[in-house]
Amino acid sequence: MYDKMERNVLILIAIPIPFFAIVFLSFQNGTLEYDFPELPVFLDYFGIGFVYAALGYHYIAFHSVINRINSGEFDLEKKMKMYSKATVDRFWILFGSVFFCTTGLLLFKNSGYTIAFAITLVFSSLGKPSPDRIIRLLRLKGEEREKIEELKRRS
Repeated sequence: MYDKMERNVLILIAIPIPFFAIVFLSFQNGTLEYDFPELPVFLDYFGIGFVYAALGYHYIAFHSVINRINSGEFDLEKKMKMYSKATVDRFWILFGSVFFCTTGLLLFKNSGYTIAFAITLVFSSLGKPSPDRIIRLLRLKGEEREKIEELKRRS
């Protein structure tokens, strides 16, 4: 279960980054020149607000699941299933955030999307699942902790 979750998260991190990089570097070098129709300014503000709202939502939603896991009496398998689903859902939101940042930068050339992209990368880096992070977030002790620590030895 852990290997599948880790693979899916890495894919969700890796796929959108090159798209943003292409748009960002093209605008920096002036090589990407499109004549997009003039879009209303409120769409730019809505887009940036949407990205930041998604970043806040992913954090709150993920930690509410973690709190539910910690306050419940679940066996380790159920805890890991809940954690895995919350983690993959979290990274889907971050995945969408990067594509939204890419589209916003392409259409509006607003540096706010670059900042949102950087924040998304920080969340991706800090949220990537690892056995140590699972043990800390789920507050595992004893036998449960040992089972998760075995994941480090297999990796």
